Amino acid sequence: MMDSVSSSSATVADKSVKRMQICRAEYRVIGRFVEQLRPTRQCMKTLQTQFPHLPPSTLLSIFSQEYQKRMKRSMARHHAPDVIKEYYQRYRSEAKTRPAAPLLLELANQVDLSPALLARLIVECFLEERQASVGASRHVLNNMLREPYLIPDLLLAKHVEQCTVNDCCYGPLVDCIKHAIGLEHEDLLRDKLRETHLSFLDENQLRAKGYDKTPDIILEVPIAVDGHIVHWIESKASFGDDHSHHTYLNEQFWSYCNRFGPGLVIYWYGFVSELDCQRDRGILLRDGFPSDIVTLCQGPARGRV
Repeated sequence: MMDSVSSSSATVADKSVKRMQICRAEYRVIGRFVEQLRPTRQCMKTLQTQFPHLPPSTLLSIFSQEYQKRMKRSMARHHAPDVIKEYYQRYRSEAKTRPAAPLLLELANQVDLSPALLARLIVECFLEERQASVGASRHVLNNMLREPYLIPDLLLAKHVEQCTVNDCCYGPLVDCIKHAIGLEHEDLLRDKLRETHLSFLDENQLRAKGYDKTPDIILEVPIAVDGHIVHWIESKASFGDDHSHHTYLNEQFWSYCNRFGPGLVIYWYGFVSELDCQRDRGILLRDGFPSDIVTLCQGPARGRV
């Protein structure tokens, strides 16, 4: 797995000193560039060479989101039954003549499909073949993808593991890393709030009180940031692009505003600057913990951050 993915502590530290917002025009330039890339170790080196002014964590987040959009657009084509059968037959044929080669990684690159997603299709075909065309349960399939040594075919297990380790956008390893990074940034937010002596309730405390859908933080005493009142804070360990931000608006942020009042969203890896246009409607965007906090009782908290 790429250093920029696995070193979550480094990305947190990096974002604490370097803020990142880019305009929509520059984001489109990056989006067009990543269309030619695959989710491999080399792609991050290429991105850092092309856009050296951006932090690796920001570039990885942008690439991951754009790549997932690309996969969703092509999903129907890759999941056609005749196409899946062709992929499986190609793999089995190559495995007989070149067993030591990274066959699934090569095939994924050739057909422009995520290695982890291709591995899932191949393992599913393998299980159906072994079980006389009876589809494998999702539980069995997921366990084999998480723990490839459970796959009875040792060669296939090795190739599946290669896909899991080398895919920076999909797969069980990436899911675990993303979850850990999200929790780490939530911990960072809580630490910053404590350093600033702000009283708050976090998501777990709110759920214990019976709330079903809440932001990460609700402040017990509202604050002002850049002249705007803030009642709640949401932490996002990702880059805020148009698609993801508008999805969050509709599924989370507007609901939070209606229930708890205006709030603050922190995109730790930056965001498209034009998206910070809803301040008058109660949503403020930042790419790090704010240093210009004003409390109702104590005035500016700048000196304590």
